[in-house]
Amino acid sequence: MSKENVELVYRGIEAVNRRDLDAFLALMDDDVEVASRIVAIEGGLRGHDGVRLWWQNWFDTWPDYKIEVVEVRDGGEVTLAAFRAEGHGAGSELPFEDIAWQVARWRAGKCVAWRILTNEAEAFEAAGLSEQDAHADF
Repeated sequence: MSKENVELVYRGIEAVNRRDLDAFLALMDDDVEVASRIVAIEGGLRGHDGVRLWWQNWFDTWPDYKIEVVEVRDGGEVTLAAFRAEGHGAGSELPFEDIAWQVARWRAGKCVAWRILTNEAEAFEAAGLSEQDAHADF
């Protein structure tokens, strides 16, 4: 099942880049837990309504936001994905480019939780993996 979860990560990112909310929601468990980059502002979000709220807030702020996968690590029920994000703030010509990590937990082909973190060490900690795991194929 884990290789399938890696493919689901790619499908989710493709849905974001296409702005296909329905395809994105189809990958989410009905009770998914979300901790986006702006969790300090939004708080944690839950379920499809929480994903919709995140989607609306995120793309209102970053209308041309795009993601490029750098790598996806397969940990079975958990995936760790590094990605490069770029875009512009709404009403701004000032560009941004950022590398971030997503930790996602999967069950029966659906994402039950995802969280965005700023670096690999945070991602491994959030996934419950050790520093040694960061340097090994898992």
